[in-house]
Amino acid sequence: MEDTLSALRSLMLSQSPPLDALVVPSEDYHQSEYVSARDKRREFVSGFTGSAGLALITKNEALLWTDGRYFLQAEQELSAQWKLMRIGEDPAVDIWMADNLPKEASIGVDPWCISIDTAQRWERAFAEKQQKLVPTSKNLVDEVWINRPQPQINAVIVHPLKFAGRSVADKLKDLRKKLVHEQARGIIFTALDEVAWLYNIRGSDVAYCPVVHAFAIVTSNSAFIYVDKRKVSVEVQAHLVENGIEIREYTAVSSDTTLLATDELDSVSTAKVALAETEVRKIPNETAKHANGEHQAEENSNDLIWADPGSCCYALYAKLNPDTVLLHQSPLALAKALKNSVELDGLKKAHIRDGAAVVQYLVWLDKKMQDILGASGYFLENDSVKKEKHLQSLKLTEVTVSDQLEGFRASKEHFRGLSFPTISSVGPNAAIIHYSPKAETCAELDPDKIYLFDSGAQYLDGTTDITRTVHFGKPSTHEKACYTAVLKGHIALGNARFPNGTNGHSLDILARIPLWKDGLDYRHGTGHGIGSYLNVHEGPHLISFRPQARNVPLQSSMTVTDEPGYYEDGEFGIRLENVLIVKEAGTNFNFGDRGYLSFEHITWAPYQTKLIDLNLLCPEEIDWLNSYHSTCRDILAPYLNEVENAWLKKATEPVGA
Repeated sequence: MEDTLSALRSLMLSQSPPLDALVVPSEDYHQSEYVSARDKRREFVSGFTGSAGLALITKNEALLWTDGRYFLQAEQELSAQWKLMRIGEDPAVDIWMADNLPKEASIGVDPWCISIDTAQRWERAFAEKQQKLVPTSKNLVDEVWINRPQPQINAVIVHPLKFAGRSVADKLKDLRKKLVHEQARGIIFTALDEVAWLYNIRGSDVAYCPVVHAFAIVTSNSAFIYVDKRKVSVEVQAHLVENGIEIREYTAVSSDTTLLATDELDSVSTAKVALAETEVRKIPNETAKHANGEHQAEENSNDLIWADPGSCCYALYAKLNPDTVLLHQSPLALAKALKNSVELDGLKKAHIRDGAAVVQYLVWLDKKMQDILGASGYFLENDSVKKEKHLQSLKLTEVTVSDQLEGFRASKEHFRGLSFPTISSVGPNAAIIHYSPKAETCAELDPDKIYLFDSGAQYLDGTTDITRTVHFGKPSTHEKACYTAVLKGHIALGNARFPNGTNGHSLDILARIPLWKDGLDYRHGTGHGIGSYLNVHEGPHLISFRPQARNVPLQSSMTVTDEPGYYEDGEFGIRLENVLIVKEAGTNFNFGDRGYLSFEHITWAPYQTKLIDLNLLCPEEIDWLNSYHSTCRDILAPYLNEVENAWLKKATEPVGA
């Protein structure tokens, strides 16, 4: 690490102008949350393996910013050369740079790895001291990363209509209507899941995310995909061409963005789309708006280029005329989040199969904990009886048991892999919110400690994400009280009814109130969207205390998770997570004529009643729990054998009076 920092500092000095600081973001050229092995530059320089964070290297310091999910993990992984900066507690990186770097300092960054939004925000912060953001011509980390993984040539696949639910032609038609409405003649897509969704393709370029490293540009007359052509089979080529999509090399997006800026891109297209004149060139007066939404236009001037400031990289933005760029959220973000009926049906079916795998895992783990470790098991609360080590036939570690869970999932129809690295965590490790166990350092399971597993899978018909927390010994009164508070918040959010227009920022409090009553809380959001055989974290909506959760109201047919938690550093962690679908609610009244929404649970796996203090649940919560468990039993029964069904029946027996 010392050598890496020294080498980077030497490179910083050799730049013109010499750099006072170098920013190393987590993101790749597409602003992805999860990136391929060769794009893990921030991990390479810092040693911190979490998915979110930013490294800053100055002449004398090395700092790492990350959020509350990763504070404990970062403390453990960072060497003494690094200083941990806690987002939400310490100054934000742009404020820190503005305050701590000298006047007229040069701050280097790879413009492909930073969004328009972030770059512009930093430039505003730097203005007072005439500091400047310097786009580097090469990524300096790549220059010193000797053993950087090679790019992989992974095949692109067509995502069939029977799973996608909507044709590429329909999606492009809707998109072009939005271009007309915003008086834009073209749009750039850099987010990998948006390119995959729009063109009904999938891939395996990023672990756990079925996406392809590709850009897209769509104009009124043409559509392009920028991808390594070695990944494109004859079948995929036919699919793209028949939908009027021209295949260009991945690196050509740079020069083609320049052509787009000068309105010359369509002239190089060999696959123009024939569109009705009325759809593209004419625009009704009542919908014609200028980019600022203020004045009406007689006709569509089609002069703007649309770029999402949150996902489009600064490198491509720099090739456009800033006066004719429409900086709005991508129209695909919401379109993708609003699942069609085929996607919703697929998600429900995928979650049923996934729930069966989770139950099979719990049955297996319950038996192993008793047989190998002498645990009282999932149902009883006796002290464990320690077994002799030499009798152990299998070492139960956080990794070996999670491998078993993956095996149960892999046996299910349409399985294509996990949707993120399984969080399999015992005792103190469960307090590390995004803990990722490693075979060489992970803990063995302990019947006297809480076990939390947060996991999910990619199926052709849907993406899953579920968390359950269990105890195979005798939980303490405090652990039960904490688990019950988390469950109460989980139920409260899942049972919410709310008017159209409500955002996730407003709903977040429902999951926290039962914890707040005891002075408890958690440092992560409460819910995120989930893809349809796409990314496990999907926007643009979310349920969170973070300000961005105010930006997008929840709408019918969105998916969102419900996952409150509680974590005691060095002791234990608790989280419960289901995926919900937003749906229209049947209410007795309709105040304000707004229409009301509610949630439908589509995740099916029991909550461990042994961990619940029933005295802390109200009658309505007990009724909900019994009803959920009854449905769980009925839905999963066809997927389980006799032994598994008997276990599930016991796990879902009614509780309370």
